[in-house]
Amino acid sequence: MKIKKRWLVSFVIICIVSISSLFWENKNQLQAHFLTSEAINYADVAWLLTSSSFVLLMTPGLSFFYGGMVGKKNVISTMLQSFISLGVVSLLWVVVGFSLSFGESLGFEIAGKHYGIIGNPFDFMFFDNVGSLPHQQLASTIPFVLFALFQMKFAVITPAIITGSFAERVRFIGYLFFICLFTLFIYTPLCHMVWHPNGLLGSYFGVKDFAGGTVVHMSAGFAALAGVLVLGKRKNNEHIPTNIPFVLLGTGMLWFGWFGFNAGSALAANGTAAMAFATTTVASASAMLTWIFFDRINGRKASAMGACIGAVVGLVAITPAAGFISIPKSIFFGFLAAIVSNRMLYWNKLKAIDDTLDVFACHGVGGIMGMILTAIFAEGENASLLHGGWSVFGHHMMALVLVALFAFFGSLVLYKVTNWFIPLRVSEDSERIGLDLSQHNEKF
Repeated sequence: MKIKKRWLVSFVIICIVSISSLFWENKNQLQAHFLTSEAINYADVAWLLTSSSFVLLMTPGLSFFYGGMVGKKNVISTMLQSFISLGVVSLLWVVVGFSLSFGESLGFEIAGKHYGIIGNPFDFMFFDNVGSLPHQQLASTIPFVLFALFQMKFAVITPAIITGSFAERVRFIGYLFFICLFTLFIYTPLCHMVWHPNGLLGSYFGVKDFAGGTVVHMSAGFAALAGVLVLGKRKNNEHIPTNIPFVLLGTGMLWFGWFGFNAGSALAANGTAAMAFATTTVASASAMLTWIFFDRINGRKASAMGACIGAVVGLVAITPAAGFISIPKSIFFGFLAAIVSNRMLYWNKLKAIDDTLDVFACHGVGGIMGMILTAIFAEGENASLLHGGWSVFGHHMMALVLVALFAFFGSLVLYKVTNWFIPLRVSEDSERIGLDLSQHNEKF
């Protein structure tokens, strides 16, 4: 069998990374930024270890969620596209991704204060300076390596979310190349700008994103929309889910893992984590019921698929606000997000572009709704419209537009670059026989 150059290059890259790691020396040049081991809170450590495991489980959960929705010829391919992110992004995160996200801010000054758009790639390369001591600014009660691993799971699931939009028509090697580019050039700058103490969006615009509504869901949603436009529609875009029980299983795994996603983002075993835990499940419950009832009054059956999609939309919408609002308000978050996302999912113009699993309608729109509602209701001084005035809300809306433009057009460029090196779309014959056989020689 003839080995194509793109696979040979991929193998050479993993060889270089593996051999380089063998000879990499930890320089320990940033010790002034770390506390002593006495600052470690062991309850926080236990909770973050648990939360990290929860968030990791979300990616296999997403693979079941998506895998059950596609046609029988593409189940394995769709599930693998999510699952493989655990390998690709995890290594990329260790080598340079974490450093780009949380390294020393590189950016510019506004009114004499420095604001970052990306982290120094050399600060934590190969997890250099990432050890068992707490970091003064980023994680003051847990080992820094635990913070890095917790954040890794967020980076892993973000490109996996995108896959549902172009399911059943993307070339596997092209997808691998794209998620590397997306992680480096879209995810890490957004992560730095929102969650680093000196990040532009968090520090200057005052953006509130407790657990990733902006960083994860909006970025994935707009990248999904760009991907659909670049790859085009499927030859046969009839949507017949193969395995609804897979969808139910995946939803359960996602809901379970989301407690680590949201409550873990408190970075401590405290009252904020408990409130985030509560608002997460209440918003999802509200969205699930709203979706079912809204479907029914619009002449559609109350379906398992609808219940699952509604639950996930509620989880998405509450994510940026999970630790910033009260439990009663989380009911409204789930309710409103479900109605808006439902309307978008059945919007003819969005259907026409063939977003296979409605990623933009669920994650993109859910993330937007979460950000808008957070900007209105988040509690705390100068945190939202109700607790700071129109200026605070206006800054959030400016940031929303900037994030949307950056994620959409940035991803559009990355798709074009990927397609220039490796054609992203499979051939008509490969699409006809299904990606399970044509890409992986496996059958469901």
